[in-house]
Order: sequence, then structure tokens, then C-alpha cells
Amino acid sequence: MARFLYRVGHYAFRHRLAVIGLWVALLIAAGSLTLAAKPFVTDYSVPGTGSATAQQILDDKFPELRGSGDTATARVLVHAPAGTTLDDPVNSARIDALVNELRGVDRLAAPERLLNPVAIPLLTHQVSADRTIAYLPLTWNAKFDDIDKSDLAAFREVLAHSATNGLPAEATGTLYNGQRADGATAEGIGFGVALIVMIIAFASVVAAVLPIVTALFGIGVTVLLLTGATALFQMDASSILLATMIGIAVSIDYSLFIVSRYRDELTRTDDLSLAAARAGGTAGTSVVFAGSTVFIALVGLRVVGNPMMTMLGVTAAVAVVIAVLAAITLLPALLGLLGRRAFALRIPGLHASDMSQDKPNNGSRWARWVLAHPIVSLAVPVAMLAIIALPALDLEVGLDVASADQRTAIAWLDEGFGPGLRGPLVVAVDAGGAAQPTSVYQELANDVAALPDVGMVAPPQVNADKTGALIYVVPASGPAEVPTRDLVHAIRALDPGTGITVGVAGETAILVDLGDVIHKALLPYLALVVGMSFLVLMLVFRSLLVPLIATVGFMLSIAATFGITVAVFQQGWFGVIEHPKPLASIVPVYLIAIVFGLTQDYQIFLGTRMREEYVRGPQTSESARAAIVVGFHHGARVVCSAALVMISVFAAFMMLPDTTTKTMGFALSAAIIFDAFLVRLTIVPALMGLVGKHAWYLPGWLDRVLPNVDIEGVRLDELPNEAAGSTAMQDEPSDVGVR
Repeated sequence: MARFLYRVGHYAFRHRLAVIGLWVALLIAAGSLTLAAKPFVTDYSVPGTGSATAQQILDDKFPELRGSGDTATARVLVHAPAGTTLDDPVNSARIDALVNELRGVDRLAAPERLLNPVAIPLLTHQVSADRTIAYLPLTWNAKFDDIDKSDLAAFREVLAHSATNGLPAEATGTLYNGQRADGATAEGIGFGVALIVMIIAFASVVAAVLPIVTALFGIGVTVLLLTGATALFQMDASSILLATMIGIAVSIDYSLFIVSRYRDELTRTDDLSLAAARAGGTAGTSVVFAGSTVFIALVGLRVVGNPMMTMLGVTAAVAVVIAVLAAITLLPALLGLLGRRAFALRIPGLHASDMSQDKPNNGSRWARWVLAHPIVSLAVPVAMLAIIALPALDLEVGLDVASADQRTAIAWLDEGFGPGLRGPLVVAVDAGGAAQPTSVYQELANDVAALPDVGMVAPPQVNADKTGALIYVVPASGPAEVPTRDLVHAIRALDPGTGITVGVAGETAILVDLGDVIHKALLPYLALVVGMSFLVLMLVFRSLLVPLIATVGFMLSIAATFGITVAVFQQGWFGVIEHPKPLASIVPVYLIAIVFGLTQDYQIFLGTRMREEYVRGPQTSESARAAIVVGFHHGARVVCSAALVMISVFAAFMMLPDTTTKTMGFALSAAIIFDAFLVRLTIVPALMGLVGKHAWYLPGWLDRVLPNVDIEGVRLDELPNEAAGSTAMQDEPSDVGVR
């Protein structure tokens, strides 16, 4: 691997214009694919679950309702001004005006059926008991995925006009489900902070911009490619956002590592192409294996058994693959294009880290302190992480797909009608095998009404041939609450008799099934990812203890991450969010996937430099500890810079209104803080120092079986100096700003 990537770096450096041209062509080609792109979709359904069975009953017995779950719907909530009721003539007239405007909304189904509930006695169920809140149900002749921003803007203008006329109006419903959050602002902030961090790290504007340019190419290709892929695959609306979040972070990190190694190699040679080739053969190999751990973790989401989770994992994995390819090909080409200007525009007052072996820097000083105080360095951070992890014991999961701009409408709906109206259940009954099906339906409705947490049960709606029925149930609790989940399971557990099949359909039931499937898959997924990544790390480090230490460190990081995330988003600590609620069910498993992959990056970046030093020395316990110092000497500043980049990128996504994205941004930022600074830079070196040379032990038989990937680049010393004489640049005076 090291030799191959050495030659890739060498080729890209020498044929820089061709490689850059290839990436530009790839960007254009990916852009052309977007011409055939289809809209993103939002589909939480889980094949093989109770909600899927119920949906099949619906499709068979009520074919006229097929596809209705994807229809754009909304409830417009109106609230009487303080001190008045909706029965006041002025307020009733304002509702009439709002109704007339809503009837003019494009693609609204049956607008003539939209009436003022205050003025129609038969619609009294749409008015709260105190007559201060009412709702108007709307249905569009379109799927919610087909509602674009202009349609939504026109609808919001109608609501705003009502508020201007004195009657506040808000809306909630599936109408908002197809809207994709715009992450441009968050991405811009992430790039901006990353640039500042890298300017400080390299003390050079040009060197700092290189990873940004590489990341922009990678993200551009990723976004365009995934957008074009919608012509062939159904893709969730959040796929691009999450892929972008991961892609930015790893692109900058991988490029940062290679540029740092390139700068280090320039302290040993004046030959720029040789330095680029060796950076590719050493740091590039680390990048490939670091990307491999992230890739394994993301693709492994397939074991969850949910198409949406699989798609989220695959799209993010695509972003990681493109980030790796850009780092090992485009970046050396850019270095070749800039030549000695790669470290130009130095910043006065800033100094890059000293790479000379005989002069200590902050990284080596910290490593020596940790090795001198291993027990304290181990006990204190472990205790801190354990305490932070305690709230994770109260972890609750659910999934409320309502976005932040529906919050007021939801509050009014809960106030006036109870939270259950937001997530009604549809009980689908197939009684085709029953002797007297019509007598079954009301009995079943009565049994459902007797269950706990039932707010209301509507009379059964029977199909034309009497073999099927629908029973609408309004829970007493909200769609993301535990009692509602228990109610879904209780309805499914009812025994209506021989020849009768009962299922629970609807968005709430689908989200309950999604949560159950993810919960059951969590431990198998964790075992798969940890096991496969352990094998990758064992292959990289040719050791048993180093991968084990890395894995234990990850478990500490993820536990603390769950703890702080539960405390903030579920229990409401620090007032970060206004409405604490259970974590979205997709968060824990997706968090494990990303955190495991990203945190192993730091282990590889630090560990490969340690191993590189260890295998070239006498391989004693003393040399093993010395190798830790050398690894920190060269890698600690890079890891700190990379961690700060990731933290800033993820934290920027907390600005988005979507609660799930906000939660992911916070959790990932916290995970990087815990793992980079407490685990990789403190706990891991303390443990490795305690075990000494045994950290690098590998049984002889296993050593012979495992292929040698030479991640430390030992075999590069056997190569002829291919880069020597390949470019005239090596004959120029060395003035690259390396200190």
C-alpha cells in the first residue's frame, strides 16, 4: 500500500495539470447528472414490520387510499387574541377571510370543502372546548416531496396575512416533510473556522487554503453525484446534508494530515516531488485506512434493516471515499502546481510547529508528562468520562418529524385538543376470513377504547364488500412519547378472533417500528462495526493491544457523548433547546457509526507515527515509550488542529432549525472533544506507556498470516529515488517556510 500510494503521489505531483483537469472534468460530469435528478423523498417505512403489514391491508381493502400517506396535508391553527374567543363576530369574520385566501392556494384538493368551523355546528370538533383555538384541515393534490419552496412560501404568506389582520395563524403537517434544510450557512461557518485553525497550524495562508480547496472539490463532486443519483435511487432528503457534514470534516482532516507530513518531509529533502511522494506513501496510507474505518462503520448501517438508514450510511460513505481520493490525488497535484509557494504568505507572529527531532514542542512535552504520570493521566479522564456518561442511563428514543417552524402550531394543537391529535393511529382490519365480519369491527373498536392512553376512537369505516375496516384512534400522548409506543404494541397484541388480521398504520406507527428496529439492531451493529474495525486496526498496527486500547477508548467516548446529549436534548440541561424530548431514534445508531469511524482517524494518525518510529528502533519497552513521544512530537498538533476543524464544522450545523440535525451537530462536536483530547491524547498514551513494548505484540503465526500493508513506510527506503531529478524544483534553494 505504501509503495502504491508513493507512486500515486509522485505521479500526481509531476502530472499536476492532468490530475487537476481530471477533477475538474469529474466535477462537470457530476454536475451534468443533476439534469436528470428527481426530487428527494422522505420515507421512514420499515419493510417486514407491523406498520408495513397494516399498510398492505390498507392497500388491499381500501385501494382508493393507496399513496395517501405521502400526500401533503396540513392543519392550520388559529388562536383568538387574548381576552376574546373565536365566536366573537370580528374573529369569525377573520376566519372567513383566511378560509377564502386558503382556497386560492395552488394544488389544494377540494377547496370548496374548506369551511369556517366556528360557524358550522357539525365541525365543532375542530374548535377547542374554550373556543379560543380551532384548526382547518387541508389536503393537496400532490405528494409532500413535490411541494417546493415557492409553494411553501405562498402558503406562509397567507398565514402571515391572517396574523396581520389580527388573527394569528400557524400550520403543521406533512406539507413540511419534504423540505430539506439549507446548510449553506453552517457549511460556510465550518469552512471559515477551519481556515483560521489551519492558518494557525501552518502559519501560512496558502498552506491553510490547500485543504479547503481539496474539500470544496470533494464536496462539490459528492453533492452533485448524489443529487444525480436520485434519477436511479430514492434518496432521503437529509442524505445530502449529513453527507456534506461528514464530507467537509474528513476532507479537511485528511488533507491537513498529508500537508503536515509533506511539510515534515521537506525538512529532510529539497526535492519537492520526493517529499510529496513520501507524504503520499506514509500519511496517504494512514488516510486510506482511516477512511476505511469510517467507510466500514457507515456501510455497516445496512444491518439495521431500514432502507432510510442504509441510504444515509451509503451516501455518507460516498462522501468519505471521494474525500480520500481527493486527498491522495488532487492534493499532491495542487502541491505540484504551487511548488515552493505552497507555504507562502506567512502570517507575522505565527510559527509552525518545530519538526526537528532534537527540539521539543508542545506535543512531545505533553507526551512526556503523561508518561511520567500514567496513573493520574488514566484515572482523571476516565472518571470524567464516566460521570458525563451517567445521564445516558435514562436514554429514551422516539422520532417526531415536525420541524422547528411548526412548533407554535403544535403548541396550540396540544393546548386545544391534546397531543394525540398530532399522531393519530390507523387500525387496519382484514376480516375477510371471518364468518360475520361486520360484528367484529365495533367489538374491536370497543377493545381499543378500553386500552390505556386512548383519547378517542372513531366509529369503524367499512369498505364496500364489508371485508375490511379502518378505525381511527387518537392517543392521549404525543407521537414521540413512550405511552403512544406502548399503545401501538397493545393494539397489535389484541386477539380479534380467527380469520381476522389487525395492524396499525400511519406515520406514528411507522416511527414506532423504526425505533424498535434500530433498538434491536444496535448491539449487533456495534459488534459488527467494532469487530471489523478491530481487524482493520490490527492489520494497520500489527498489534493486538493497540486496537483493543483504541476500541476501549471509543466505548468511553461514545458513552460520554450519549450522556451529554441526553442531558442537553432530552433532559434540557443548560437551556440549549426550548423543548426537550426523547432523542430521534436514528441518532444513537448513526452517532455510533460516525463517531467510531472518525475517532479511529486520530488513533491511526498518531499510532502510525509511533509505529514508524518503533519498528526502526531496538523495539524495547523504553523505545516504545520514546516512540510515543515522537508520535506526539509530529502528530499531536495535527490531531488538535484536525479535532478543532471537526468540532467547528459539526457545531456550525447546530444553527439549523431541524432538531435532529442540531442534535447530531452537538453530539459529534462533543464526541470529538472527548475522544481527541481526553482519550487519544491522554488515556491512550498513558495505557501504551504502562504496557511498553507489549503494546506492539503480535503472535508469530498471526504475523505470518496478516498481509503487510507497511503503513509506516519502511519499504519506501528500499525504493530507488524515483523522484530525484524528476523536476527542476529540487535544484532551487529551499525556501518553503519550514521551521
